[in-house]
Amino acid sequence: MLPFQQIVPEDLLSGAVRCPLCGMIFSAAKAVGSPETVVEARFLEQLEKSKPKFSVIAGERVAGVYRRVSTASLKTPLRQILRDVGSELGAEGIVIGYVYRFRERKGKPFSVEKPASVAFEIHLIRVEDGVLVWRDAFDRTQSSLMEDLLQVSSWKWVTAEELAVEGLEQVLKTFPGLP
Repeated sequence: MLPFQQIVPEDLLSGAVRCPLCGMIFSAAKAVGSPETVVEARFLEQLEKSKPKFSVIAGERVAGVYRRVSTASLKTPLRQILRDVGSELGAEGIVIGYVYRFRERKGKPFSVEKPASVAFEIHLIRVEDGVLVWRDAFDRTQSSLMEDLLQVSSWKWVTAEELAVEGLEQVLKTFPGLP
């Protein structure tokens, strides 16, 4: 698994960005801190909870191989870089994630000025031929209780991290190799 990356629009306040891998367009905004590391860590936690039928290679070793391969081949297409990294690591697949928006709520759990908003996308590429095996995305801004009355018994304003975990639980339901 490659380190997740934050994709920032050219207009730093907000704007549309295109996924570097599949071309989907997302509404993005520069986030404070390193939301990509938060989403990546929560992704790994959720994956481990699911007891996958495969082993995951993540961390500095993978990041180092990716940096070296991508720097050495600046004109090489991204999918080929991913295949090269996967081959070098002896992996069958490469997971890469992009965080487009990670806006923290402004306010308290029961009263906010601005709700949390999170958008991310995760891909699984087969190393052998570079085929996109699986992809899923989560793009949500929490709505108020008045907009979602079905949640009245458990409703509260959540943090961006809580919203991201909810999204990861949702997207991992279709991730290949999970029970």
